[in-house]
Amino acid sequence: MTRLPAGLCLAGLLAGCGGTQSMTGGGGLQGEQFNRLFTLFMGITGFFYVLVIVGMLAGIAIRGRAAGTERGERLARTALLGWIAAVVLGLTVLTVGSYASERRVSAAIPARPPLEVQITANQWWWDITYKNAVPANELRTANELHLPVGVPVKVTLKSNDVIHSFWIPSLAGKQDLIPGRVNDLLLLPTRTGQFRGQCAEFCGTQHAHMALDVTVEPVASFRRWQQAQLAPAAPPSTPLAQAGHDLVMSQQCASCHAIAGTPASARFGPDLTHLASRRSIAAGTLPMTRGHLYAWIADPQGVKPGNNMPYIGFDSAKLHAVVAYLQGLK
Repeated sequence: MTRLPAGLCLAGLLAGCGGTQSMTGGGGLQGEQFNRLFTLFMGITGFFYVLVIVGMLAGIAIRGRAAGTERGERLARTALLGWIAAVVLGLTVLTVGSYASERRVSAAIPARPPLEVQITANQWWWDITYKNAVPANELRTANELHLPVGVPVKVTLKSNDVIHSFWIPSLAGKQDLIPGRVNDLLLLPTRTGQFRGQCAEFCGTQHAHMALDVTVEPVASFRRWQQAQLAPAAPPSTPLAQAGHDLVMSQQCASCHAIAGTPASARFGPDLTHLASRRSIAAGTLPMTRGHLYAWIADPQGVKPGNNMPYIGFDSAKLHAVVAYLQGLK
């Protein structure tokens, strides 16, 4: 059996701590506090692990030499008292560190954050609504979350079917979405970047293909994105795209999806108003490219078996037209 060098194994393990879906990414306030607590806990528990090993080795070394003597009794009593004191001190430090971390998060995020987002889980995609006091300014999108850096966010969580779990490892911990209940999660992104969220509770066949693209950007960039997303869908710019528009409006597509500015207003499936501006399709299953759009529209069950999008059976001419229209929805 071939043995890998210990350094290579360690490098492989550490490689899992990076990337867009990393618990140690520290992209949000909660993520930063997690990293600090993790370091503190590892340091203290590692110290006690070493202490136990040293004590065991010392006990083996002096076994029989001082056993039963007055000097041995004094050493044992001193070691026991020292161990108790070390345990009490270690637990106190961990308790204070946990309390301080929780207080930092509570102090930084107000009870009513300036941005509120409602996320509804479905098998197997995320329905996202940016809430606003003015209903006309509410923004609905799918499978892609944009957040302004440095702005506290309250995420309201719901489920339409089974239990899901909302998790963006770099930003914060997990929170379950339970049918019939409303949970919430407070976020405070602290650095810009691209992150990845994931359903962290097995929810059916395509659980692994229920991802969420997360973009944390400067406030000005977020406002520009928000205004662009509030605009209605771009009208078809070519005869081919116009033919695709007519097909989408007359086929089953309009019975499930909404496209602002068109007769399509259903809410069963993801909102397609600005579909082509997203980084992926099918909840992170495929990157947003022309070829992947063809594959998804032609045979959604081949790409993501078990999803609720039906096979329509467009011939090649109709497929070209539909893809041309969808590519213009930016």
